[in-house]
Amino acid sequence: MKSFTIGKNEANQRFDKFITKTVPSLPKSLMYKYLRTKRIKLNGKKAEISTKLNEGDLVEMYINDEFFVKKESVYDFMRASKEIDIVYEDENLILLNKKVGLLCHPDNEEYVDTLVGRVKRYLYEKNEYNPDEETSFTPSLVNRIDRNTGGIVIAAKNAEALRILNKKLKDREIEKYYLCVIEGVLNKKSDTLKGYLIKNEDKNIVKIYSKEKENSKEIKTEYRIIDENNGFSLAEVHLLTGRTHQIRAHFSSIGHPLAGDIKYGSKKTNKENKRQLLYSYKIVFNFTTDAGCLDYLNNKEFSVDNIWFLDDFYKGKI
Repeated sequence: MKSFTIGKNEANQRFDKFITKTVPSLPKSLMYKYLRTKRIKLNGKKAEISTKLNEGDLVEMYINDEFFVKKESVYDFMRASKEIDIVYEDENLILLNKKVGLLCHPDNEEYVDTLVGRVKRYLYEKNEYNPDEETSFTPSLVNRIDRNTGGIVIAAKNAEALRILNKKLKDREIEKYYLCVIEGVLNKKSDTLKGYLIKNEDKNIVKIYSKEKENSKEIKTEYRIIDENNGFSLAEVHLLTGRTHQIRAHFSSIGHPLAGDIKYGSKKTNKENKRQLLYSYKIVFNFTTDAGCLDYLNNKEFSVDNIWFLDDFYKGKI
Protein backbone atom coordinates (compact mmCIF):
# COMPACT_ATOMS: atom_id res chain seq x y z
CA MET A 1 0.00 0.00 0.00
CA LYS A 2 1.13 3.51 -0.83
CA SER A 3 -0.43 6.68 0.52
CA PHE A 4 -0.23 10.26 -0.72
CA THR A 5 -1.14 13.46 1.05
CA ILE A 6 -2.42 16.02 -1.42
CA GLY A 7 -0.26 19.14 -1.49
CA LYS A 8 -0.81 22.55 -3.02
CA ASN A 9 0.28 21.42 -6.49
CA GLU A 10 -2.06 18.40 -6.52
CA ALA A 11 -5.16 20.18 -5.18
CA ASN A 12 -8.14 21.22 -7.34
CA GLN A 13 -7.76 18.41 -9.87
CA ARG A 14 -10.04 15.43 -10.46
CA PHE A 15 -9.41 12.25 -8.49
CA ASP A 16 -8.99 10.13 -11.65
CA LYS A 17 -6.46 12.57 -13.15
CA PHE A 18 -4.35 12.40 -10.00
CA ILE A 19 -4.40 8.59 -10.12
CA THR A 20 -3.45 8.53 -13.81
CA LYS A 21 -0.51 10.89 -13.25
CA THR A 22 0.65 9.07 -10.12
CA VAL A 23 0.33 5.56 -11.55
CA PRO A 24 0.60 6.02 -15.35
CA SER A 25 1.08 2.29 -16.01
CA LEU A 26 -2.19 1.34 -14.30
CA PRO A 27 -4.79 0.42 -16.98
CA LYS A 28 -8.00 2.46 -16.78
CA SER A 29 -10.08 -0.70 -16.48
CA LEU A 30 -8.15 -1.66 -13.34
CA MET A 31 -8.36 1.87 -11.98
CA TYR A 32 -12.17 1.78 -12.21
CA LYS A 33 -12.23 -1.68 -10.65
CA TYR A 34 -9.96 -0.64 -7.78
CA LEU A 35 -12.11 2.42 -7.13
CA ARG A 36 -15.24 0.25 -7.00
CA THR A 37 -13.63 -2.29 -4.68
CA LYS A 38 -12.05 0.43 -2.48
CA ARG A 39 -8.48 -0.60 -3.24
CA ILE A 40 -8.06 3.10 -4.07
CA LYS A 41 -9.61 5.30 -1.41
CA LEU A 42 -9.91 8.99 -0.69
CA ASN A 43 -9.80 9.94 2.99
CA GLY A 44 -10.50 6.31 3.89
CA LYS A 45 -13.64 6.09 1.75
CA LYS A 46 -14.82 5.21 -1.73
CA ALA A 47 -14.97 8.29 -3.95
CA GLU A 48 -16.25 9.23 -7.40
CA ILE A 49 -13.66 9.73 -10.15
CA SER A 50 -14.87 13.32 -10.68
CA THR A 51 -14.24 14.33 -7.06
CA LYS A 52 -12.04 17.44 -6.83
CA LEU A 53 -9.08 16.97 -4.51
CA ASN A 54 -8.34 19.37 -1.66
CA GLU A 55 -5.03 20.17 -0.02
CA GLY A 56 -4.53 17.76 2.89
CA ASP A 57 -6.65 14.94 1.43
CA LEU A 58 -5.29 11.42 1.90
CA VAL A 59 -5.19 9.04 -1.08
CA GLU A 60 -4.49 5.37 -0.32
CA MET A 61 -3.69 2.85 -3.05
CA TYR A 62 -3.73 -0.86 -2.25
CA ILE A 63 -2.21 -1.95 -5.55
CA ASN A 64 0.88 -3.88 -6.66
CA ASP A 65 4.24 -2.12 -6.50
CA GLU A 66 4.91 -3.01 -10.14
CA PHE A 67 2.49 -0.29 -11.21
CA PHE A 68 4.50 2.45 -9.54
CA VAL A 69 7.26 3.97 -11.66
CA LYS A 70 10.51 4.33 -9.80
CA LYS A 71 11.65 7.95 -9.51
CA GLU A 72 14.79 8.92 -11.40
CA SER A 73 17.90 9.48 -9.31
CA VAL A 74 19.54 11.57 -12.04
CA TYR A 75 17.36 13.99 -13.96
CA ASP A 76 17.70 14.82 -17.65
CA PHE A 77 17.09 18.50 -16.98
CA MET A 78 20.34 18.67 -15.00
CA ARG A 79 22.13 18.32 -18.35
CA ALA A 80 20.42 21.47 -19.68
CA SER A 81 22.35 24.72 -19.76
CA LYS A 82 22.30 27.02 -16.74
CA GLU A 83 21.92 30.03 -19.02
CA ILE A 84 18.59 31.69 -18.38
CA ASP A 85 17.43 35.30 -18.86
CA ILE A 86 14.78 36.29 -16.32
CA VAL A 87 12.59 39.32 -17.00
CA TYR A 88 10.50 38.91 -13.83
CA GLU A 89 10.03 36.28 -11.13
CA ASP A 90 7.87 35.75 -8.06
CA GLU A 91 6.62 32.77 -6.05
CA ASN A 92 4.15 31.75 -8.78
CA LEU A 93 5.77 32.36 -12.15
CA ILE A 94 8.83 33.38 -14.15
CA LEU A 95 8.87 35.54 -17.27
CA LEU A 96 11.78 34.46 -19.44
CA ASN A 97 13.49 36.13 -22.37
CA LYS A 98 13.96 33.19 -24.74
CA LYS A 99 16.84 33.66 -27.14
CA VAL A 100 16.66 32.92 -30.86
CA GLY A 101 17.74 29.33 -31.58
CA LEU A 102 16.54 27.85 -28.30
CA LEU A 103 13.66 25.36 -28.34
CA CYS A 104 10.84 25.74 -25.83
CA HIS A 105 10.19 22.00 -25.64
CA PRO A 106 12.07 18.88 -26.82
CA ASP A 107 11.78 17.75 -30.40
CA ASN A 108 13.36 14.99 -32.53
CA GLU A 109 16.66 16.87 -32.73
CA GLU A 110 17.05 18.24 -29.19
CA TYR A 111 15.75 16.56 -26.05
CA VAL A 112 17.77 17.99 -23.14
CA ASP A 113 18.79 21.61 -23.62
CA THR A 114 15.43 23.33 -24.00
CA LEU A 115 13.87 26.31 -22.26
CA VAL A 116 11.64 24.11 -20.10
CA GLY A 117 14.68 21.98 -19.19
CA ARG A 118 16.60 25.09 -18.14
CA VAL A 119 13.65 26.25 -16.02
CA LYS A 120 13.49 22.91 -14.21
CA ARG A 121 17.22 22.96 -13.54
CA TYR A 122 17.06 26.56 -12.31
CA LEU A 123 14.21 25.82 -9.89
CA TYR A 124 15.76 22.54 -8.76
CA GLU A 125 19.03 24.27 -7.90
CA LYS A 126 17.05 26.96 -6.03
CA ASN A 127 15.32 24.20 -4.01
CA GLU A 128 11.94 25.33 -5.36
CA TYR A 129 11.31 22.14 -7.33
CA ASN A 130 12.07 18.55 -6.38
CA PRO A 131 10.61 15.76 -8.56
CA ASP A 132 10.91 13.33 -5.64
CA GLU A 133 8.37 15.39 -3.69
CA GLU A 134 5.91 15.90 -6.57
CA THR A 135 3.43 13.28 -7.68
CA SER A 136 1.78 15.05 -10.60
CA PHE A 137 3.19 18.54 -11.15
CA THR A 138 6.23 19.74 -13.06
CA PRO A 139 7.15 23.38 -13.84
CA SER A 140 5.63 24.16 -17.23
CA LEU A 141 5.65 26.78 -19.97
CA VAL A 142 2.33 28.54 -20.50
CA ASN A 143 3.05 29.87 -23.99
CA ARG A 144 5.62 28.89 -26.58
CA ILE A 145 7.64 30.66 -29.26
CA ASP A 146 9.18 29.19 -32.41
CA ARG A 147 12.84 28.21 -32.26
CA ASN A 148 13.86 31.02 -34.63
CA THR A 149 11.91 33.69 -32.75
CA GLY A 150 12.94 35.23 -29.45
CA GLY A 151 10.86 36.80 -26.73
CA ILE A 152 8.95 36.49 -23.50
CA VAL A 153 7.77 33.06 -22.37
CA ILE A 154 5.78 32.48 -19.18
CA ALA A 155 6.70 29.56 -16.88
CA ALA A 156 4.41 28.48 -14.05
CA LYS A 157 6.06 27.41 -10.78
CA ASN A 158 3.03 25.69 -9.24
CA ALA A 159 -0.15 23.94 -10.36
CA GLU A 160 -2.54 26.70 -9.28
CA ALA A 161 -0.63 29.33 -11.23
CA LEU A 162 -0.47 27.02 -14.27
CA ARG A 163 -4.24 26.48 -14.28
CA ILE A 164 -4.98 30.20 -13.99
CA LEU A 165 -2.43 31.26 -16.61
CA ASN A 166 -3.63 28.64 -19.11
CA LYS A 167 -7.20 29.88 -18.68
CA LYS A 168 -6.21 33.54 -18.98
CA LEU A 169 -4.19 32.86 -22.13
CA LYS A 170 -7.08 30.95 -23.67
CA ASP A 171 -9.51 33.75 -22.80
CA ARG A 172 -7.19 36.42 -24.29
CA GLU A 173 -6.64 38.08 -20.91
CA ILE A 174 -2.87 37.94 -21.46
CA GLU A 175 -1.93 40.20 -24.37
CA LYS A 176 1.18 39.50 -26.46
CA TYR A 177 2.99 42.18 -28.45
CA TYR A 178 5.69 41.62 -31.05
CA LEU A 179 8.20 43.82 -32.85
CA CYS A 180 9.06 42.89 -36.42
CA VAL A 181 10.71 44.33 -39.50
CA ILE A 182 8.71 43.89 -42.69
CA GLU A 183 9.63 44.47 -46.30
CA GLY A 184 8.29 47.61 -47.95
CA VAL A 185 6.18 50.55 -46.82
CA LEU A 186 2.52 50.05 -45.97
CA ASN A 187 -0.14 52.57 -47.00
CA LYS A 188 -2.02 52.06 -43.73
CA LYS A 189 0.17 52.88 -40.76
CA SER A 190 -2.14 50.96 -38.43
CA ASP A 191 -4.79 48.34 -39.15
CA THR A 192 -6.25 45.01 -38.14
CA LEU A 193 -5.58 42.30 -40.72
CA LYS A 194 -8.22 39.59 -40.95
CA GLY A 195 -8.16 36.26 -42.70
CA TYR A 196 -8.42 32.49 -42.45
CA LEU A 197 -5.51 30.14 -41.85
CA ILE A 198 -5.01 26.51 -42.82
CA LYS A 199 -1.99 24.58 -41.59
CA ASN A 200 -0.25 21.81 -43.50
CA GLU A 201 0.96 19.60 -40.66
CA ASP A 202 3.27 17.50 -42.85
CA LYS A 203 5.16 20.50 -44.23
CA ASN A 204 4.75 22.70 -41.13
CA ILE A 205 3.57 25.62 -43.23
CA VAL A 206 0.37 27.66 -43.27
CA LYS A 207 -1.64 29.44 -45.95
CA ILE A 208 -3.83 32.50 -45.49
CA TYR A 209 -7.14 33.02 -47.28
CA SER A 210 -9.42 36.05 -47.42
CA LYS A 211 -12.55 33.90 -47.15
CA GLU A 212 -13.42 31.05 -44.81
CA LYS A 213 -12.61 27.56 -46.07
CA GLU A 214 -13.09 24.05 -44.74
CA ASN A 215 -10.82 23.40 -41.73
CA SER A 216 -9.66 27.02 -41.70
CA LYS A 217 -9.27 29.08 -38.52
CA GLU A 218 -10.02 32.79 -38.29
CA ILE A 219 -7.04 35.04 -37.58
CA LYS A 220 -6.77 38.70 -36.57
CA THR A 221 -3.47 40.57 -36.55
CA GLU A 222 -3.39 44.16 -35.28
CA TYR A 223 -0.38 46.29 -36.15
CA ARG A 224 0.98 49.85 -36.06
CA ILE A 225 4.03 51.12 -37.93
CA ILE A 226 6.63 52.60 -35.60
CA ASP A 227 9.22 53.72 -38.18
CA GLU A 228 10.42 53.23 -41.75
CA ASN A 229 13.98 53.02 -43.03
CA ASN A 230 15.70 51.98 -46.25
CA GLY A 231 12.61 50.32 -47.72
CA PHE A 232 11.70 48.42 -44.54
CA SER A 233 9.12 49.08 -41.82
CA LEU A 234 9.36 48.47 -38.08
CA ALA A 235 5.97 47.36 -36.76
CA GLU A 236 4.46 46.58 -33.40
CA VAL A 237 2.04 43.67 -33.71
CA HIS A 238 -0.69 42.73 -31.25
CA LEU A 239 -1.94 39.18 -31.71
CA LEU A 240 -5.72 39.07 -31.35
CA THR A 241 -5.60 35.37 -32.21
CA GLY A 242 -2.64 33.06 -31.77
CA ARG A 243 -2.10 30.63 -34.63
CA THR A 244 0.98 28.87 -36.00
CA HIS A 245 3.22 31.30 -37.94
CA GLN A 246 0.36 33.83 -37.89
CA ILE A 247 2.40 37.04 -38.04
CA ARG A 248 4.82 35.74 -40.65
CA ALA A 249 2.18 34.29 -42.96
CA HIS A 250 -0.30 37.16 -42.54
CA PHE A 251 2.14 39.90 -43.58
CA SER A 252 3.42 37.72 -46.42
CA SER A 253 -0.15 37.29 -47.66
CA ILE A 254 -0.48 41.08 -48.15
CA GLY A 255 2.84 41.34 -49.99
CA HIS A 256 4.99 42.49 -47.05
CA PRO A 257 6.81 39.45 -45.62
CA LEU A 258 9.09 39.70 -42.62
CA ALA A 259 12.72 40.49 -43.33
CA GLY A 260 14.80 37.34 -42.96
CA ASP A 261 11.84 34.98 -43.33
CA ILE A 262 12.91 32.42 -45.92
CA LYS A 263 9.81 30.23 -45.49
CA TYR A 264 7.23 32.94 -46.22
CA GLY A 265 9.43 35.61 -47.84
CA SER A 266 11.88 35.92 -50.70
CA LYS A 267 15.08 33.87 -50.59
CA LYS A 268 16.71 36.41 -52.90
CA THR A 269 15.85 39.36 -50.63
CA ASN A 270 16.98 37.46 -47.55
CA LYS A 271 20.50 36.51 -48.64
CA GLU A 272 21.96 38.62 -45.81
CA ASN A 273 19.26 37.99 -43.21
CA LYS A 274 19.33 34.37 -42.06
CA ARG A 275 16.71 34.75 -39.31
CA GLN A 276 13.27 36.35 -39.40
CA LEU A 277 13.25 39.73 -37.69
CA LEU A 278 10.52 39.03 -35.17
CA TYR A 279 10.52 39.30 -31.37
CA SER A 280 7.82 38.79 -28.74
CA TYR A 281 8.90 41.79 -26.70
CA LYS A 282 5.97 42.62 -24.40
CA ILE A 283 3.27 40.90 -22.33
CA VAL A 284 0.35 42.67 -20.66
CA PHE A 285 -1.82 41.07 -17.98
CA ASN A 286 -5.30 42.42 -18.65
CA PHE A 287 -7.59 40.33 -16.44
CA THR A 288 -11.31 40.91 -16.89
CA THR A 289 -12.27 38.05 -14.55
CA ASP A 290 -11.01 36.84 -11.18
CA ALA A 291 -7.38 35.68 -11.31
CA GLY A 292 -7.18 34.08 -7.87
CA CYS A 293 -3.64 34.02 -6.49
CA LEU A 294 -2.38 35.96 -9.52
CA ASP A 295 -4.72 38.94 -9.20
CA TYR A 296 -1.78 41.15 -8.19
CA LEU A 297 -0.52 40.94 -11.80
CA ASN A 298 -3.57 42.64 -13.26
CA ASN A 299 -2.81 45.69 -15.43
CA LYS A 300 0.93 45.04 -15.24
CA GLU A 301 3.12 44.84 -18.32
CA PHE A 302 6.60 43.46 -18.85
CA SER A 303 8.90 44.01 -21.79
CA VAL A 304 12.44 43.52 -23.05
CA ASP A 305 14.41 46.17 -24.90
CA ASN A 306 17.62 44.39 -25.94
CA ILE A 307 16.17 43.20 -29.24
CA TRP A 308 18.91 41.97 -31.54
CA PHE A 309 17.80 43.56 -34.83
CA LEU A 310 16.78 47.10 -33.76
CA ASP A 311 20.22 48.69 -34.12
CA ASP A 312 20.64 47.28 -37.61
CA PHE A 313 17.21 48.58 -38.60
CA TYR A 314 17.90 52.14 -37.46
CA LYS A 315 21.39 52.10 -39.05
CA GLY A 316 19.88 50.99 -42.37
CA LYS A 317 21.75 47.69 -42.35
CA ILE A 318 18.73 45.44 -42.90
